[in-house]
Amino acid sequence: MMKQEELVEEEGKLQGQAEIWKIMFSFAESMVLKCAVELRIADIINSHGHPITLSEIATSIGSPSPDINCLARVMRLLVRKRIFTSSKPNSDDKEAVYGLTNSSKWLLRDSTEPTLAAMVLAEDHPWLMAPWHYFTKCIQEGGTAFAKAHGCHIWDFAAANPEFNSLFNEGLACTSMVVVKAMLSAYREGFAVMESGTVVVDVGGGIGMAVAEIVKTHPHIQGINFDLPHVVDTAPQYPGVSHVGGDMFASVPKADVLFLKWVLHDWSDENCIIILKNCRKAMPEKGGKIIIVEVVLEPEGEGLFAETGLVFDLLMVAHATGGKERTKIEWKKLLEEAGFPHHKIIQIPALPSIIEAYPE
Repeated sequence: MMKQEELVEEEGKLQGQAEIWKIMFSFAESMVLKCAVELRIADIINSHGHPITLSEIATSIGSPSPDINCLARVMRLLVRKRIFTSSKPNSDDKEAVYGLTNSSKWLLRDSTEPTLAAMVLAEDHPWLMAPWHYFTKCIQEGGTAFAKAHGCHIWDFAAANPEFNSLFNEGLACTSMVVVKAMLSAYREGFAVMESGTVVVDVGGGIGMAVAEIVKTHPHIQGINFDLPHVVDTAPQYPGVSHVGGDMFASVPKADVLFLKWVLHDWSDENCIIILKNCRKAMPEKGGKIIIVEVVLEPEGEGLFAETGLVFDLLMVAHATGGKERTKIEWKKLLEEAGFPHHKIIQIPALPSIIEAYPE
């Protein structure tokens, strides 16, 4: 008979084994999530207005001969992960019905509300999954995983590949809408107090959705979307917003307020300082400020997004050009070196926070 200490040790080993199995196959969760978005399963259920059977889902996915057994196995894991619900009606001869949860609502592709569907399709695409296989080489040799996987940095790859450029920009645009909605809610007064005609430049603003939402909510603001020429060339027109192509490492359009959302985490400290100094040059001598929207890492934190922040830091290894997520101390040091000695951090109901920085 095993002693108590031996039982505890064996139980610990078994728990450790189970954890390794779980982490080893955690990619499967991402893949079934992507499958659900590609098949528009959340949209199908949502369009019915109530939970529906597996057969009803299968007949709506747009395939002449769907494999309902495979669909059932995918849905079983998604129910286990609480992405969807499953319940059996009070009758033995009736099929179980599947419904939406607070999680699956973030997978809708036809919603008027911001969702994460486009980001799921982008991040789980082979183009963006491939760099994760190069972490060992990054540690052994240095360099960036995306360049090791594809032979060039992500921005050059996007410039040469219109399909990837579209996929990547749509993914960034959808997360932009999620974050901007949270920001506009928590930082309403920050924009409202700006004087009429205040120029806000969104540096690295992609196709301009973020600054368009800011101007739409606060029409007294004049918006400029600034990004690489091949990016703004695909940008739609928005009321009150002009698009400017250029290179933020060379110069930034003149503005009263510089807005940078999920830009600085793509770059090394040295490159961030160049960008921030160019932003400083674009400001008036007095009264200007930078609004930065970025993750503030809490490595030991227990917050809702604390662990996701650490994953995002590894995402920078996979996709960025020497970038990283930063702690409060690292943000303070970076801003001071770039000529912004004063800043404050404002929490918003989203993964990143607002960092408001001033040159004086």
